[in-house]
Amino acid sequence: MSVLSGKKILLGVSGGIAAYKTATLVRLFIKAGAHVQVIMTPASKDFITPLTLSTLSKNPVYSSFYNQDDDNEEWNSHVEFGLWADLMVIAPATANTLAKMANGVCDNLLIATYLSAKCPVYFAPAMDLDMYIHPSTLESFHKLKLFGNTMIPAEKGELASGLSGEGRMSEPEHILAFLEANLEGKLPLKGKKILITAGPTYEAIDPVRFIGNHSSGKMGYDIAECAAIMGASVILVSGPSHLKIDNNLVQFVPVVSAQEMYEACHTYFSDVDVVIAAAAVADYRPKEVSVQKIKKESEKFVIELEKTKDILASLGEIKTKQFLIGFALETENEIENAKLKIQKKNLDLVVLNSLQDVGAGFGTPTNKVTFIDKNFKVEPMELKSKKAVANDIVNKVIAHFYD
Repeated sequence: MSVLSGKKILLGVSGGIAAYKTATLVRLFIKAGAHVQVIMTPASKDFITPLTLSTLSKNPVYSSFYNQDDDNEEWNSHVEFGLWADLMVIAPATANTLAKMANGVCDNLLIATYLSAKCPVYFAPAMDLDMYIHPSTLESFHKLKLFGNTMIPAEKGELASGLSGEGRMSEPEHILAFLEANLEGKLPLKGKKILITAGPTYEAIDPVRFIGNHSSGKMGYDIAECAAIMGASVILVSGPSHLKIDNNLVQFVPVVSAQEMYEACHTYFSDVDVVIAAAAVADYRPKEVSVQKIKKESEKFVIELEKTKDILASLGEIKTKQFLIGFALETENEIENAKLKIQKKNLDLVVLNSLQDVGAGFGTPTNKVTFIDKNFKVEPMELKSKKAVANDIVNKVIAHFYD
């Protein structure tokens, strides 16, 4: 999955012949999973129609401060556009538009939005060779970089004038690759490897029956997705779950039983920086597993159980550099039991769930957790979506490395 997935991209299109390439650029952004809002200068509509970009972006395209055909003259707020975006890309960025950006000449909606933007801004120059190397253009480049904007370098090739040289707007595929590489290099967990367990384990009774629990795995899958978005390489060891994950930074390792999860965790443990044990692992398993389906022959049926290996405790015993996070699902004496778990299993952080809290636990889209660190600092959180809780957990990991 692209690092642009879920990002809100504001695409500014100015009036150069390269504007025709923005149809492909919008399509690539959408395919990468981004949300795209297009703002055009009035001159750019001579090169590509708003209808084309609106159709591809699935959003209205704006080019003026208000709709002159609307009697109500509703204002198109450049401030709201600037606040909405996660990043702004101006492509093509003509010499005229670059000069306006560099000098604050605010005479159209695109420049007003640029001046209001609170997000990172990227610009892809596009113009003829003589314009590209003119001192005034070079001064615009210099000023915009000083402002913190990022230039997507122009390419060499045949230009609209018939000349050949530098000034050709970077191809849409290259713009996409540039943005992905630039954003990935700034991700806080880039270069970190995280092992995450998720879901239930099933402990076989016979070929068709098992002991299990109601865990869907959603909490662990959301953590894996969030960690990958932050740049981490993730190993997701998951028990049986209907959930799927599609991200090339996530290595999926399916398991069924507690023993299989134990073996998988120990296989990868020495090579990871962080472990987040979100799985609901069975504490006991049948001592004997029937090779044939057990028939219903008597009124009572007794299964002798034995303890499964404690995955988290075993990792705590051998950890060296790893930041070890465990989950605790409690119904009574929650804080004290969680603190005992930290001590017994040599954990750095516990994420405490209480079944006493409405909206927390198995089978819900929400969760309410309390963080308790190895120094017994207790930090209760509000009820949130599991995605938001996953983000909070990943932020704890980031804080461990950077605070």
